[in-house]
Amino acid sequence: MAASPHAELFELLDITGEDATECAHLLGTPPDEPVLQAMKAMQERLGTFPVDSIRADGAVETVWIESLLRFAPSVHAYHLELGISPAVSAASLADMGLQLRINRRVHGRFGLDTWSWLTLHMAGNLFRLGRLQFHLVPADGRGSGWVLGVHIPEDGGLSPALVDASFAEAGSFFPRYFPDKPARKATCDSWMLDPYLVERLPDSNIASFAGRFTLDRCTDAPTDAIYFTFRQRGLHDLDKLPRETSLQRVVLERIDDGGIWQLGHGHLAL
Repeated sequence: MAASPHAELFELLDITGEDATECAHLLGTPPDEPVLQAMKAMQERLGTFPVDSIRADGAVETVWIESLLRFAPSVHAYHLELGISPAVSAASLADMGLQLRINRRVHGRFGLDTWSWLTLHMAGNLFRLGRLQFHLVPADGRGSGWVLGVHIPEDGGLSPALVDASFAEAGSFFPRYFPDKPARKATCDSWMLDPYLVERLPDSNIASFAGRFTLDRCTDAPTDAIYFTFRQRGLHDLDKLPRETSLQRVVLERIDDGGIWQLGHGHLAL
């Protein structure tokens, strides 16, 4: 059997199974104008260190899936031009395959409701280094310079050793490849930094991770804990969700008691 003409691309993006079949279908015909426009928007951002993802009212998921597929090789080439290893580039871009699998789990179909998130990767300044992702961006109005936004992919544990290794890798990676953009601080915006979670699960790896950060503030995010724990959009049918782990029980019991989950916004010095 002949190899798929897209095998190399799908390996780079870690796209497998039914998702690979669907993606190959999207790539089977030349890109139309909406796809070309989306690619142009990503090209304009490549190498510019944007803070925010692309958002588009009325966006068509398949347009953005195809655009991301077609544009990813340009990002890979940009990484390699900077001297970044193919392995780090692939690990960073493999989030697309992961997000396609998550979408299938959440919605039971091919799709990518997190396409906007992936446009950050396509700007070339978000990297997977071990367990964590790091997003190099300009500091906001609270100061000058650069910061690393920390994100937590779902595909593994958060043991202190793994987290230590990721931060250690980031500590050498960014000064090496972006020496003119020194980041002195890392930030994290996550429901895992909600003090309620740390209080209820004080001996957990999540609490250990949260404890690395100085908490600056919290904002209400009623659905985040449900989505990232159960991969369900919204707060419907909570009585049908499993309560098998301590984390699942804590997430649901807080809502049962009338509480609201929050995003913790924290920072740490690098």
